[in-house]
Amino acid sequence: MLNREDFIFTIGYDGPSAVVDGQAKKRYGALSTRELAERGLFRAAYASAVYGRPRGEGNPDLEVLVELYNRVSGAGLGADSPLDRLFGVFPVDVKRAIVL
Repeated sequence: MLNREDFIFTIGYDGPSAVVDGQAKKRYGALSTRELAERGLFRAAYASAVYGRPRGEGNPDLEVLVELYNRVSGAGLGADSPLDRLFGVFPVDVKRAIVL
C-alpha cells in the first residue's frame, strides 16, 4: 500500500506503479485534509480524507471537505455523493511509487 503522501498526489499509473507529483508532494504533503481543501486542492483533500478510511458518512475529514467544497462551488453534495468519480480518486492496489 502507498503511504499517505504518495496516495494523495498520485496523478496516474504506469502498470503496477503509481506516478506521483513530487513537487506537490514536497510542498503540500504535510497538510491536513482541511488545510488542503482550504487551499483549493480538493482532489488531494479528498484522497487524504479517504486514505485508509471508509467512504461515506461517519468520516469527519470527508464531511469537512464536502462542506468546504460546497461553500466554494455552490454545489449541494453530501458525504454519500459519488465523490470518487468527481475527483478521480479510486482505490488501486499498488505497492510502488514513481515520483516525478
